[in-house]
Amino acid sequence: MKKILFIFGTRPEAIKLAPVINNMYFSKKIQPIVCVTAQHREMLDQVLNIFSIIPKYDLDIMKKNQSLFDITANSLVSIKKVIENELPDMLIVQGDTTTTFVGALSGFYKKVAVAHVEAGLRTFNKLNPYPEEINRVLTAQLADLHFAPTKTSYDNLIREGVNKKRVFITGNTVIDAFLYISKKLKLVPLKDKKMILVTSHRRESFGKKIRNICFALKEIAQKYQDWQLIYPVHLNPNIQKPVKEIISGMSNIKLLAPLDYIEFVKLMHQAYLILTDSGGVQEEAPAIGKPVLVMRDDTERHESIESGNARLVGTDRRKIVEEVSELIEDKKKYREMCRIAKPYGEGEASKKIIDIIERFNFQ
Repeated sequence: MKKILFIFGTRPEAIKLAPVINNMYFSKKIQPIVCVTAQHREMLDQVLNIFSIIPKYDLDIMKKNQSLFDITANSLVSIKKVIENELPDMLIVQGDTTTTFVGALSGFYKKVAVAHVEAGLRTFNKLNPYPEEINRVLTAQLADLHFAPTKTSYDNLIREGVNKKRVFITGNTVIDAFLYISKKLKLVPLKDKKMILVTSHRRESFGKKIRNICFALKEIAQKYQDWQLIYPVHLNPNIQKPVKEIISGMSNIKLLAPLDYIEFVKLMHQAYLILTDSGGVQEEAPAIGKPVLVMRDDTERHESIESGNARLVGTDRRKIVEEVSELIEDKKKYREMCRIAKPYGEGEASKKIIDIIERFNFQ
């Protein structure tokens, strides 16, 4: 039986790899081994608990106010020891975090085959998202198998010179996880749907952009006082400080600690619309027909825009307020964004990935 070493460190990676890991336990050909860097500690642990995943290796690298240099250097040295101890036949990374890139680089250094889940996403702007765009471009150069969620991602990789025999369109594993959790929910319909769900945490938004977002939320709350905004606030102090400074204490803005994935999925189902800079939310929301306003300057989830479920609104205060106001006041425009779409697959991505790995020619 071949050893497959999973390396991940953040909540989104854990959500998207959980279906692959748990389904792989049923394989008679490959054996999953889990290593977490804990690039994000508390938020990662929530997901591990929900999906009953117990890492064999927990590198626990997180420290207060860690920099990209800290994450990169500490992960690289620690992963080297894990690979030397396990001697895996393949290493799997997901997405575009610093752990993703370092995991792929570690596999390359130790001459272990690398598989990249959610490969081929691009904005073609190396600073947006930062550092994710470069992480995934570099990971593509290191990987041996590329699991592209969509045809667009597949095409991006082929244009970059990746061997098409090593690229597979699988759908996105986040849909597997999202649908699995959604089926388990006991949803209590809200008496009215006057709730807007907000998430904003991206590194490239630190500073002026997150302040613009907060001032937009404040204006929306003041303009629509019978609406409630719910905002689970990321633990990073670069997000916590402006959020508390600008919108803390407003009666119709509820600031929450980061929610576990089950509670967050429940809020997605109950929300009227979602304001976000999250990549995962852009993928999940179309599956249940939820309108999404993307508070970023660029997005690599073009399929969500093309499906009509999402709009790119940037971080300009006025633009955010205008777009939210339109969806609250123009019911026709709102309904146009409520159609269910599944550009990222039907929830079978993890099974496709496992089947491909089982057939991989390990040398």
